[in-house]
Amino acid sequence: MFKVKEKYNIAIIGATGIVGESLLNILHSRKFPVDKIVAIASSRSAGSKVKYGDTLIEVVAIDNYSFENIDIAFFSAGSGVSKKYAPIATQKGVVVIDNTSEFRYIDDIPLIVPEVNSIEISKHVKKNIIANPNCSTIQMLVALKPIHDRFQILDINVSTYQAVSGSGKKGVDELLSQSHSYMNQQKIKPSVYPKQIGFNVIPFVDSFCDNGYTKEEMKMVWETQKILDKNISVNATAVRVPVLIGHSEAVTIKTKKPIDIDSVFDDYRNNEFIELLDNPERNEYPTAFENGHGTDKVYVGRIRKSLNDDNILNIWVVADNVRKGAALNSVQIAEELIKGGK
Repeated sequence: MFKVKEKYNIAIIGATGIVGESLLNILHSRKFPVDKIVAIASSRSAGSKVKYGDTLIEVVAIDNYSFENIDIAFFSAGSGVSKKYAPIATQKGVVVIDNTSEFRYIDDIPLIVPEVNSIEISKHVKKNIIANPNCSTIQMLVALKPIHDRFQILDINVSTYQAVSGSGKKGVDELLSQSHSYMNQQKIKPSVYPKQIGFNVIPFVDSFCDNGYTKEEMKMVWETQKILDKNISVNATAVRVPVLIGHSEAVTIKTKKPIDIDSVFDDYRNNEFIELLDNPERNEYPTAFENGHGTDKVYVGRIRKSLNDDNILNIWVVADNVRKGAALNSVQIAEELIKGGK
């Protein structure tokens, strides 16, 4: 049972990465009750400094870190690091909130989007681990939860348009470098991605599975069924686009009950976690640059029913993949955790 306290000792594993930096920023800005915060990274980053509010914190190496007296540890340094060090932390009584794919598909480890299934957080007691879903899944399920509650979703078809920050700083650097090379008529050599990402669109994210889908696409299938409803059929196409931050998704859903579009609009207007931007006359709709960068809400627009089926709805969903798709969702999990010590 998680012990409720006035303040908590926090460890950030992967503190020098793009998500780690965002975690530090969000914990401070949301005034999470922190007693002590420890920034942890690989040995090559040890001794460097990261920012927490107006304070600079020295980074310590994970190699021999004991996790002694830590209450909550946020892991965001890759699946290999989580696999090796998360069990060490949990043995010390630490609750691990993991932002990698390492534990997402283990049955007795809760996979949480707080706006969707926060009640499942209590299941962390079995392993002392709570898994953070894939960024694309998070924003889609926040947008679809009100529709599922009202009309019961049967099928989801989704195409994602994913920013390079989903690959971390190396993805951002590659896009910026290739854009510079292209503008200066220099030769471009792909490194992070199998093809040029600058001024291009790549229908490939993560790695290919035997069924022809990519792992990123299958994550959306597995995670939707684990988080929202095991009976929902999901068909996904994941695409990498030359955008720095902010994932966008075109989502088509089929429901059991006929859709009342006015109810959909009302539900979105009354949802504190969703921002409705849908006014065709004024060209109002979410975009990654305007609404998916430095923002905490999930933005929804382009809402329209099928031309010939009252049970089919199309929506467009945008969110900051680094914040809501990773760091913020993790912090929201921690906030729910400390509310009642579940």
